[in-house]
Formats: sequence, structure tokens, C-alpha cells
Amino acid sequence: MTVLRYIFVLLEVILLFNLLIAVHELGHFLAAKWRGLKIDRFAIWFGKPIWKRKIGGVEYALGCIPAGGYVALPQMATMEIIEGKSGKPEKTVEVPWHDFPAGGTSDTEHPEEVLPNVSALDKIIVAFAGPLFSFLLAIAFAFVVWGVGRPSNETDNTTMIGWADPDGPAWKAGLRPGDTILEIDGHPVNHFFPTAAGGLHQGLQDSINWRIITSEGTNIAIKYLRDGHEQMAYATVYHRPTEWYERKALRQILINPAMKALVDEVASNSPAALAGLTNGDEILALNGQNIYSPQAIVSAENAMSNGPVRPLALTIRHGNETFDRTLLAIRPVQPTNSNPSLGILAWGEETNFMLVHPRPLDQIQASVGQIYGTLHALFAHKSEIGVQQLGGAVMIIRVYSNLFESDDGWRRVLWFSVILNVNLALINLLPLPVLDGGHILLSLLEVVRRRPVSAKLLNSIQTSFAVLLIGFMVYIAFFDTGDWVRSARDNRDVPIVFATHR
Repeated sequence: MTVLRYIFVLLEVILLFNLLIAVHELGHFLAAKWRGLKIDRFAIWFGKPIWKRKIGGVEYALGCIPAGGYVALPQMATMEIIEGKSGKPEKTVEVPWHDFPAGGTSDTEHPEEVLPNVSALDKIIVAFAGPLFSFLLAIAFAFVVWGVGRPSNETDNTTMIGWADPDGPAWKAGLRPGDTILEIDGHPVNHFFPTAAGGLHQGLQDSINWRIITSEGTNIAIKYLRDGHEQMAYATVYHRPTEWYERKALRQILINPAMKALVDEVASNSPAALAGLTNGDEILALNGQNIYSPQAIVSAENAMSNGPVRPLALTIRHGNETFDRTLLAIRPVQPTNSNPSLGILAWGEETNFMLVHPRPLDQIQASVGQIYGTLHALFAHKSEIGVQQLGGAVMIIRVYSNLFESDDGWRRVLWFSVILNVNLALINLLPLPVLDGGHILLSLLEVVRRRPVSAKLLNSIQTSFAVLLIGFMVYIAFFDTGDWVRSARDNRDVPIVFATHR
């Protein structure tokens, strides 16, 4: 059953991912039809086609590089390296529009295909249609989300610290679990992470994580609330050591958001099982101190790996009953190198979700704010964020697969699709060759110069940027794939066995 579930999730991700690409390219396709341009190929994905079929004079194809797509228009700037063409490209001759009707046809009396010239306005319309359709698809998804809602819970919107590493910058600066962060470097914050889970506040720039990442200077000024009183802390930034094959670590202060310590799975014969803990129990306190995250229990267990094993006094809520238990961690018999453990194999997530119905305009504004914030940080002078931190097709597929597997995943997928389509529209409008914005820029340049850019120069520019684009996609895919593999390896299920007590 698990294998079938993974197969269904994979098919859902592939279908949705290709829908986003197809709608974008459909915009180019329909605009080209409307303006009477010749269309050679409508392709999803790049590279040499692994499948193709010609219908009505247009070749429909599926490329071998699973990212993006294109509509091959010989009257506009071509991209042979991306379109997967091999050998010498077909030669065409362009003639003025008034010599042939719109959508001119081949001259059968000549070996060369004679095509009417294309006005700069037509090129701009065709280039702009792709991002426009992506944006319209985002609006359509936003209206659906408005109607069906998206899940949200307290964890999505909290700014309370659930855990602070005792050796980390936040702890040394005086921050403690239970403190509520109000501002980072003078910027108000409303939630911890700008995740695809979706909270009441879904912006990028009002999250704690983003403000820490984009902070400047050695110390980060943090305004927080403790026992009803506002206080200030100044945390020195920390960078996690990384290997050459990992993305460069960004700024951290080693804190996690508050979340309930809900027991999800307990190992047989473990101290937790013998003490009566079961699925759904909530641990409220450790050694008389309130806890705000399961990490408090995990950290207490880890502290015993190289030191004495001490009993842990837990306050536990089971349904409407609250009771205390003192547990002594022991080492499992398997794996043999395990640390002392209470036997809590997994922690549960907050299941008390509510459905929020954000207005379509609010969703679009938040999505635009996310891409603006990312681009601003990418090009900021003192920012540590570089192209290495960006995500590509592999990351998108990973996010979609995770969302599909989560509770109410289809609602989360719809919300993430709003963000993704807005990003797709705006990124493609950047004035870079190969992108739609590059076509628009070249067409505007043609208007100013009153003549097209020379075919030789245009081909050189397009080819150079196509090589850079493919190289960039491979570069990003390398890090995306590595992150996915390492995450799967860290989260793999390893059987933990405790000795049977007689």
C-alpha cells in the first residue's frame, strides 16, 4: 500500500508540475496563433524530444530535461540549444508583412521557407502572453483557495520560542523557551517560517527566519516579550559548518518555534511504554519546568550520551487527566550505538487545524512580496543570500510531494500553486535573454533602432544565455537533489529495540 501511495503522489506531482508549464506555454502558443506567427513546436521540458507528434503543422513534444518548456517560433529569436535541435538549422527568409497575408505560408517554388516579417509589437505580445497566463492561473488558484480554504494552526503563526540551544547564540543572549519574539532588527514579525503549510500570516518578510537570514552586522537586535514585559537581546550570528557539496549555511541563532510535545509512537518495552505513555499523550513539563517543544526531551536524552544517566520527571496529560511519571532512560539493544532513550520514537504534529479563507488579492500580494523580497535579498550589497540558495525544479517537486502527503494536502498544494505561478510569471519577465523579458527587451530595442538585432548577434546572445541557463539549472538541481537525499537518509526509519523485561 505504501508503494502505491508513493506512485500516486509521484503521478500527482508530475501532472500538476506539467500543468503549470503547459499553461504558461499555452499563453505563448495562443498569442502566436492570434498574431499569425508560424509555430514549429510546442514543447514541455527542454532538450532533445523523447516523444513528439505533429498535428496541424505543429510538432508537440516532451523534452528530456525536466524543467520548463517553450514554443518554437522561427520568426522570433530561436533557441536551438534548448529546443533540442541538432545539425544545421532550417534556413528561413523573412519578407515584409505586406507581401504575404498574416500567418504567411511557405513558398513552394523555392527550397527555402519564406516567412513574413514579425513586428516588434507582435513579438512583445507573444512574449508577454506566457507570464500573463501564469498570472491568470495563479488568480484562478487563489479563488479556489478562497473558496475551499487552507489549513492553519497555532504553530504556523506563533513567534514564541519553543527551544533554544543551550550552546547557541540566542541562549547566550538571554533568550529562553517561552519568550515571544516581537521584532528582529526593528522589523515586526508575525511567524517563524514562511512555509507552504500556510498560516494566518503568510508573508516572507514578516517571518523570524527571514529577518535573521537577511540581517546585517555581527549582532542581531531582538525585541521579545517575557512575563508581560518587553526586553531586548543581542544575539551573535552563527553559521553551521558545511561541506563542499552542501549549500552554504545562512545566518542562524539556533532557536525553534513553540509546539506541543505530543507523543506519536512509543517503542515496546521502553521506559516510556512501561510508564504508560501512549499515542496522543502530551508532555507538559520536564523536571518541574514547563516545556514548549519536544526538543526539550530530545536534548535531555542527548545530554546523557557522554554523561551520567539521570531520571527525568515528566508531567503528562492523557486526555483530561494529568499525572507525573519519573523515567530512567536506557540504551536500546538495537541499534547498538544508540544513546540512552525513553523510547519515544516519534512526535506528533498539532492536529487542531482550522480553515482560513484568504482573499485572492491578499494571496497575490503576499506572493508578489515573496518574490520581491527574494530578489531584493539576492542582489543586496551585504546579503549572504546567493544563487546557491535558490531552488529549481527538483525543489518544487519535493515541496509538492511533501504537501500531497500531508493532511489536507490538496488544499496546501493549491495555496503553494498560487505562489509558484506568481513567481513563474515575474521571473520570466526579467530582462534576460532566453526569458520572456529578454524577448520583450530585444523587441523594444528593435523599436528604438527601427531595425531588428542582427541574426548573427542574436544567435550568439541566445546561445550563450541558453548555455548559462542549462548550467544554472544543473547547478541548482545538484544542491536540491543533495538536500532531498540527505533529508530522506536522516528521516529513514531505523528499528529501535529495547530488551524485554521479565
